[in-house]
Amino acid sequence: MEYIEVNLKAPVECYDRLVAALSFIDYEGFVEEEQQLKAYIPVSSWSPERLQEVLQQFEGIEYTIAKLPDVNWNEVWERSYEPVWIEGACFIRASFHESAPQAAYEIVITPKMAFGTGHHPTTGLMLAWQMELSQQGKKVLDAGCGTAILSIMAEKRGARHVDAYDIDDWAVDNAIENVYLNRCKKIFVQKGTIRSVQLDASPYDLILANINRNVLLDEMPDYARHLVTEGDLLLSGFLVQDVPLIRSAAEANGLEFVALKQKDGWVSVHFTKKQEA
Repeated sequence: MEYIEVNLKAPVECYDRLVAALSFIDYEGFVEEEQQLKAYIPVSSWSPERLQEVLQQFEGIEYTIAKLPDVNWNEVWERSYEPVWIEGACFIRASFHESAPQAAYEIVITPKMAFGTGHHPTTGLMLAWQMELSQQGKKVLDAGCGTAILSIMAEKRGARHVDAYDIDDWAVDNAIENVYLNRCKKIFVQKGTIRSVQLDASPYDLILANINRNVLLDEMPDYARHLVTEGDLLLSGFLVQDVPLIRSAAEANGLEFVALKQKDGWVSVHFTKKQEA
C-alpha cells in the first residue's frame, strides 16, 4: 500500500495532541524525532483539507509531504517504539522488547499506530482506572477498542467476558493479533459501531470508551442503555475544557459523575449508572 508521509515541524510538547488528533482522521503511524513528527496515512485516505482542519487547533506548525511506495511498519516501529510503565504496575511492550517479570500486569502490543499503545495520556489514564476498579467476574464492553489494550487489561483483572469493537479494519486485525499475543480467551472482537455490532442482550458491568469528544457525546445514550444499574462507565479521549459537555450529556442519560483523572491536559472520567427511582 502506498502512503503519504507528512513531516510536521512542531514543538515536542504538542506531539501527544497531534498524534491523537491525526489518529482520528485515518493516520496509521507516527515517528517522533527531535525536530519533527512524521505521520503516515494511506494515499487513498489523504486529504489536505482534513489536515488543515486539525492544524488549525495549533499555532505555527509547518509541514511538508512525500509520497512513499510502501512502508515497512515493523521497521518503523522497532526504530521508534519504547516500552512504557503505567502507575509503576503495568508494563506495556512490543514482542521485540524484554519482559519485566516484576510487573503486576504485562501487556504485549504489536504496534501498528501510536494511539492505543499506552504512550498517550488517555490510554494511561484509562489503564490507571482499571487497576483501581474491580473487574473480577464482570462483563465488559470496550468501545472503539483500537489495539484492544483495555480489553486485555480487563481480562487480566478477572473479567469473565469482554466484547470489543472498532470501525477500522486495521484496528480489528491488530486487536485480534494482540488478544492472541496476550493469550486471552475471553475477548471477542468485532468490526462496527455500538449501533451495528452484535452485543449481548444483557447489560454490561463496565463500559470502556477512549474515543473522542464528539463520538462520546453522540453515543452517550447507547452507553447508558447497555450499562447495568450501578455499573461503571470510564470515558477518555477529550481535554479538560470538554468535561462540562461530557458531564452534562452523561447526567442527561441517568449517569452520575464519580471522579476524574487528568494528565497533560487530557482527562478520563468515571461515571456510574444511577438506580431507577
